[in-house]
Amino acid sequence: MINPVRWADDRLVLLDQTRLPAEEVERACSSWTEVADAIRRLVVRGAPAIGVAAAFGVVLAARESVSREPSALRSDLEDAIKGLASTRPTAVNLFWALDRMRRVIDARRDLPGGALIERLLAEAQAIRAEDLAANRAMGAHGLALVPEGARVLTHCNAGALATAGYGTAVGVIRSAHEHGRLALVWVDETRPVMQGSRLTAWELAREGIPHRLISDVAAGFVMQRGEVDLVITGADRIAANGDTANKIGTYSVAVLARHHRIPFYVAAPWSTIDPSIRDGASIVIEERDAAEVRGVPGRQTAPADSPVFNPAFDVTPAELISAIITERGVVRPPYHFT
Repeated sequence: MINPVRWADDRLVLLDQTRLPAEEVERACSSWTEVADAIRRLVVRGAPAIGVAAAFGVVLAARESVSREPSALRSDLEDAIKGLASTRPTAVNLFWALDRMRRVIDARRDLPGGALIERLLAEAQAIRAEDLAANRAMGAHGLALVPEGARVLTHCNAGALATAGYGTAVGVIRSAHEHGRLALVWVDETRPVMQGSRLTAWELAREGIPHRLISDVAAGFVMQRGEVDLVITGADRIAANGDTANKIGTYSVAVLARHHRIPFYVAAPWSTIDPSIRDGASIVIEERDAAEVRGVPGRQTAPADSPVFNPAFDVTPAELISAIITERGVVRPPYHFT
């Protein structure tokens, strides 16, 4: 199994996703600042995966703190939590995982440092294990939505690399493949960082799952040709009304799917649902470096002084989503998450 986030020898070990597909290189983090840097630079990415990584980042912060007095240690940990929370604003799993770690700290105010570290490590490992179990459950629940001989289109990477393992949207695809229902996966390249071509195609090729890579602008054409039976994507945040933030380009795919009468499904753990946000208009959308759009690694493809708008995510309105697949089951519209 692809293992993108693991704890070994008192360090957080990440499969460096910036090096894929050319190289499989692991990066070991010994401090919370290294974890924050890895999240910010997309060494680890995907809403569930960055939540898991951030939880282990808090463990590293506790290990590296020189404070022995409980209140001083809590202050150090709060600084780390705030630093980790500042890395990426859209994926709610990041804040959900950090809140869980903060609750452990608050509930164990008088524990000595060593005991608190063990308790924090147990919580981080529980978050990772729960994510793996949730992904398997999503795969099982989503299987009922996949017809025999299905041709599925997916956007970005919502596979093992975006989670603790197995995947959300790609977890459903894996489940369909394991049960002999899958004919083909259409993989959007997912510009500008190419998470589809670099990561999803790599996962599917590694596991022998039949797929074809297409440019983002070809998605409508393969739908028009009648070669897509359903679309499954992941999510980084789901508002109370079902509006969903996911990788930029997801909204366009949803609009195309609706026009061609193709079901559009979202697969995400319950922790991705943010009932505190009424609708998608309130979701903060991260804007990333203009260099991601002006060129590809090693080659400039646009004038250096051309202004760039580079949102990392967009919001798909709930009315375009046929169902949301969670570890608790399949939720259908109208969506009312509280």
